[in-house]
Amino acid sequence: MGWFYREFFRPSRPRAARGGIKAQSKRGAFGQSWWAKRWIAILEGFNIGARLGRGRSYARNGQVLDIQIEQGRVTARVQGSRPRPYDVAIRVKPLSPAEWARLIEALSAQALYSAKLLAGEMPEDIEEVFRKAKLSLFPEKLKDLETDCSCPDWSNPCKHIAAVYYLIGEEFDRDPFLLFRLRGLGRDELLARLGPAAQPARKGKQPAAPTAPPEPLPADPAAFWNGSPLPADASGVVSTPRLAAALPKRLGNFPFWRGNEHFLDALEQTYATATEAGLNAILGERRA
Repeated sequence: MGWFYREFFRPSRPRAARGGIKAQSKRGAFGQSWWAKRWIAILEGFNIGARLGRGRSYARNGQVLDIQIEQGRVTARVQGSRPRPYDVAIRVKPLSPAEWARLIEALSAQALYSAKLLAGEMPEDIEEVFRKAKLSLFPEKLKDLETDCSCPDWSNPCKHIAAVYYLIGEEFDRDPFLLFRLRGLGRDELLARLGPAAQPARKGKQPAAPTAPPEPLPADPAAFWNGSPLPADASGVVSTPRLAAALPKRLGNFPFWRGNEHFLDALEQTYATATEAGLNAILGERRA
């Protein structure tokens, strides 16, 4: 009996996956923000033993091929040991319209919540607002969260579900509004219902810039067709930016990044190379 059990349930090796989603975390805990860690804590509270470790390995090795997050539902494909990837589904019980109305009223009472959400940050005491409205931001009861996988593993959640769960937790770091989408309300609708305080500032109509008087056409045909030489300071002050890749860093990590390197680290090096090439071109320098 012991031999049969060991042979039948011997851990299988997943097939190599190409182009899968790779976790940003290479070792240690997943997620940096408190809300991402809270999501991960729910998974780890299921006490599924070694499947947690294998789920982390799947997430870091890119075995998850794709993830789709919709209102109240996550679907994914995970490459396991069989040729056909497994289908994973995670369902989170959405809040009802009446529950959302009660919650929006509580959140709208303080502009601080709207301001932090607009800045891409989850207010630390937002769970207290949910509790006062007799609701919860995260799934609390077993019936609030349903998981399913097409793999033959009898455990639920299995390692494939765990891998998807870990990657979702990392994605919460980038976009906390995914938590609200899982609960049934997307970012735009949530901010619209929170009121004007949650809307991005809109610039008023700017006066038109004064137009320069037209320059007379040169009488010399050569100057007309070839143009006048540019002054030496036409480009202004040319220097290296103090912060490389400033705009991408402001936008944050790419959703469900699939590369071997961190997205912003790889992009920063690209910006540095482009900066050097641009300086060489403007200053008239050439590589040896």
